[in-house]
Amino acid sequence: MSDSTDLELTDYIRSIPDFPKPGILFRDITPLLTSPKAFRKAISLLAEHYGGRPIDVIAAAEARGFIFAAPLALELDAAMVPIRKPGKLPYETLSYTYDLEYGTDTLQMHADAIPPGANVLVVDDLLATGGTAEACCRMVEKAGGKVVGCAFVVELVDLGGAKKIAQYESFSLIKYLKQ
Repeated sequence: MSDSTDLELTDYIRSIPDFPKPGILFRDITPLLTSPKAFRKAISLLAEHYGGRPIDVIAAAEARGFIFAAPLALELDAAMVPIRKPGKLPYETLSYTYDLEYGTDTLQMHADAIPPGANVLVVDDLLATGGTAEACCRMVEKAGGKVVGCAFVVELVDLGGAKKIAQYESFSLIKYLKQ
């Protein structure tokens, strides 16, 4: 294992203009994931920020949130709960439907995944408008858990997602201004 203290995570985020549509600057985490040093540093920084806090469960929305939530859960000795799109979970589920810019979306979680009163950290790769993060928080609360924070690798500050989840502590490793 080599030292990654001087490594800049922003060097491992690729910016792709006009994807998935004109006017959007897509922040691609793939280079970070293909670099064991950068990926390890991201997990280490998240674990360092939340270490020592009472976190029982890490909940993450599919699919990219899983990538960061699973190793972080191991680092923090916490359970990991997947929150998925409808029809993906085989057992009894709780559902939460939320508004998008054009329509709605729904997330589901196993009904027994979070013990009542459990301290839950919501993790995702990116915070943009905050809709998915807010939906995950609401799902956790619906299950009886207590959201103790929301963690992200990348935050697109100008899109206002942090405001949408302002009632929870929010932490991002990388913040981009002006999409």
